[in-house]
Amino acid sequence: MRFQIAVDAADPHRLADFWAAALGWAVEDHEPAVRAALEAGHADDTDVVTHNGRLAWSAAAAAVLPGSTREDSGRRLLFQAVPEAKAGKNRLHLDLSVGRDRLDAETERLTALGATVLYRVDEPAGFHVTLQDPEGNEFCVQ
Repeated sequence: MRFQIAVDAADPHRLADFWAAALGWAVEDHEPAVRAALEAGHADDTDVVTHNGRLAWSAAAAAVLPGSTREDSGRRLLFQAVPEAKAGKNRLHLDLSVGRDRLDAETERLTALGATVLYRVDEPAGFHVTLQDPEGNEFCVQ
């Protein structure tokens, strides 16, 4: 079974860029589908943007495993534009498992990409750093 996780976003392209870099994935290339929809008259200029030199849907972007397509990957983060801002704590979040020895370096790398550290936990029962992505969505590095 394939699945994707959909995330509401104010700027789906910014979040796709962040999460692709955070996970070592790629931003999914929508340009062929965008061009086909434009040529067939199923989309117009209001439906598209140019992002990183490529045509993209204005209201959605995705991060995927490098070299994968939507049809062959069960791992995809879809970021979809919504008009309202994030409110409250996430009901679902990602945990990035890197190990205690890489925790600080990975936290530094993610903050350089635009994440913000919220707090650190280092207890006998476990350790992790809770961060926010550029739009305030919480995630953990452990």
